[in-house]
Amino acid sequence: MHSTACQQFFYVYLKIISKTLGNITLSSSPVHLVITALGSDRAGIVNTITRHVSQCGCNIEDSRLALLGGEFTFVMLLSGSANAINMIESTLPIKGAELELLIVMKRTPTGSTPVRHEGFSLTVDVPDSPRIIERFTALLTQHDMHIAELMTRAHPGTPAILSIRIHAYGSSAKALADLAYNFQQLCQELSAQGTLQADGRQETDRL
Repeated sequence: MHSTACQQFFYVYLKIISKTLGNITLSSSPVHLVITALGSDRAGIVNTITRHVSQCGCNIEDSRLALLGGEFTFVMLLSGSANAINMIESTLPIKGAELELLIVMKRTPTGSTPVRHEGFSLTVDVPDSPRIIERFTALLTQHDMHIAELMTRAHPGTPAILSIRIHAYGSSAKALADLAYNFQQLCQELSAQGTLQADGRQETDRL
């Protein structure tokens, strides 16, 4: 009964906000918003979030979802009119409280993505140990590489193996060549199997 009352209140609130924001005249340029939702995993939760995004008139341009333990995290890049973004900023915290989700939102300006020249993918399978991920992220930082995506997964065993997948960007082909050499040295030091492959190229260096 309480849940039904909350839902009715929420949708009445959504209609009021929609009418109020509809009277506001703002720039026609799309506004972008990054949203992170974190909470306990359960069936239908992602559909509930995406439906709310659509009801507010926003578009999901990019998204990532991961299950970590018993929790899920859902990251989205939304675009929409100023009114639509205002609406979701006003209503999503209420929806998040109803769903027992932690919601974080931040506007991001268009055209703020760093210039991406030489893109590449880095894949490593390495015996797991403390600070192992830091060794590879530090290597990329030393070569002024921009990390766009990072995924890791531990595989139990003797020894336990950690799989690392990174997609990153460099400033030049020479910087990427210098990285490849030092990446090879690090893989040898850590007894790791690694692959570094430049975007849009067929050849793959097995390290």
